[in-house]
Amino acid sequence: MRRHHQATSILFSLTFAGLSGVASAHGATMSHPATGTHAGHPSATRIVHVAMDDTMRFHPSTIAVHVGETITLDIKNTGKLQHELTIGKLDELQAHAQQMRQHPDMPAHHEANAITLDPGHQGTLTWTFATPGTLDFACLIPGHYEAGMKGQFVVSQE
Repeated sequence: MRRHHQATSILFSLTFAGLSGVASAHGATMSHPATGTHAGHPSATRIVHVAMDDTMRFHPSTIAVHVGETITLDIKNTGKLQHELTIGKLDELQAHAQQMRQHPDMPAHHEANAITLDPGHQGTLTWTFATPGTLDFACLIPGHYEAGMKGQFVVSQE
């Protein structure tokens, strides 16, 4: 199972070429394999606070950013269940959510585009937005996405 998750994780991460991000939870940071972003936080232009809760919602669920902007998401799980925030294109998130439903024993995400937080815990994702349009985020824990736990970045040309 671990091998399947690693292959899936690599494939999922490679779809984000041109985007960069760094995740941090409990003091650990990871690098994004597709972009070569090094561990540590790139220079963020601002911090956006995001709460995840057991109503299966992100607060806020829509975040406006500009092309080239780097933001740090300061994410807090205010619920009593484990939640995650995974950044990606909608079709990729839906496919990954399907894989997680089929393999509910997959380990928690702690990657450059995803972070899983236990109840009451906090972590960060730092992300640079390369292209205009929309980029989605969701909780892919089985049942959470289906219950509406999703959001969107609206990326504009300054």
